[in-house]
Amino acid sequence: MSLKEQFGKDVLLTGWGHSKFGKLTDETLESLIVQVSAEAIRNSGFEPRDIDEIYLGQFNSGMQPLGFTSSLALQLSEDLANVPATRTENACASGSAAFQQGVKSVLAGTARNVLVIGAEKMTNAGADVVGAALLGASYEMAGKASTTGFTGLFAEVAKHYEKRYGAGIHGSGLERPGFAGGLGDILGSIAAKNHRNGMDNPYAQMHRDFGEEFCRTVSEKNPMVAEPLRRTDCSPVSDGAAAVVLSRGPASGAATEPVRLAGFGHANDFFPAELRDPTEFAATRVSWRRALGMAGVGIDGLDFAEVHDCFTIAELIMYEAMGLTPRGEGSRAVQEGWVYKDGKLPINVSGGLKAKGHPVGATGVSQHVIAAMQLTGTAGAMQLPNARRGAVQNMGGVGIANYVSVLESV
Repeated sequence: MSLKEQFGKDVLLTGWGHSKFGKLTDETLESLIVQVSAEAIRNSGFEPRDIDEIYLGQFNSGMQPLGFTSSLALQLSEDLANVPATRTENACASGSAAFQQGVKSVLAGTARNVLVIGAEKMTNAGADVVGAALLGASYEMAGKASTTGFTGLFAEVAKHYEKRYGAGIHGSGLERPGFAGGLGDILGSIAAKNHRNGMDNPYAQMHRDFGEEFCRTVSEKNPMVAEPLRRTDCSPVSDGAAAVVLSRGPASGAATEPVRLAGFGHANDFFPAELRDPTEFAATRVSWRRALGMAGVGIDGLDFAEVHDCFTIAELIMYEAMGLTPRGEGSRAVQEGWVYKDGKLPINVSGGLKAKGHPVGATGVSQHVIAAMQLTGTAGAMQLPNARRGAVQNMGGVGIANYVSVLESV
């Protein structure tokens, strides 16, 4: 059963906008929000007066002194006066939280057109401020000092994974040439893949093809941040924004064909680490099942996916959580080439968070925009041939808040 069959109506992505990601010294949070909102509305074929509701995904957590940002998009036009606007926060999944709230407004019939924005301004805050802000998404570490920050939390996930599964494949992988370094080599290959993909993304923060040898090797330029995670295993601190218009139907003046939301899923896990299996990402699995189930497709029905690779270990576990491989066998997807641009399920053709950048609140909306570009043949150098259906997966915390969308061409 598809979303349309379940709810009796379509939810369409009718227009979208995306800023450059990176250290944007000439931009403010407000200017980024206005920029992408204007682009999304213009490309949708609608006018600002046609927008019935606004959702803004932003984490903030002290990185910006302005803590009340929901009305910033209204600066775009006087015609947005009195439009209901709400800020959503769900850690690194704040953007997808905004997206799904917009979806529910369209499905409920309370809005015909919803403007969804994700935005974050991080690079003007000191490293200590950013580190403390991100640790605010940890039950155990919020408000505490740490030398490794959120990287340390995912490093613990990697250690648990390696202890339980070795390099992530049972008995048939790391004996093969090219992966003698175990889990570190697998993670290095994921990093190298995403940096290579990021070269084709004009919005990406990092345009450097480091290669596998560099990404696999600890060096002065690629130091260990929190063992076993090196700098190339970590997504960068970024500024940026993205926006999308969700509609019941398309406008005649739209820049491209719309994209249909086929299914969506959301699941939250328990917050205390002691209540979660550190390698299972159980609620992430549930969000995938819910989205794919609503869309009425399996993993084999996808042509690509944009997933939350805040750290390379997260992408590896995502191969398993989405059902591409069984638990403990995620590295097979790398070794067999499945997740590369020419593989059977390309993952993070945009470069992912790893190369594109990770302005926290913007990430989930950015993933939807990139997917919409793929599905309308407007992704430029990132474009995959015959992309008809794709998925977006966005996560807050260490597998705590989990969102998945299945999108398809109309």
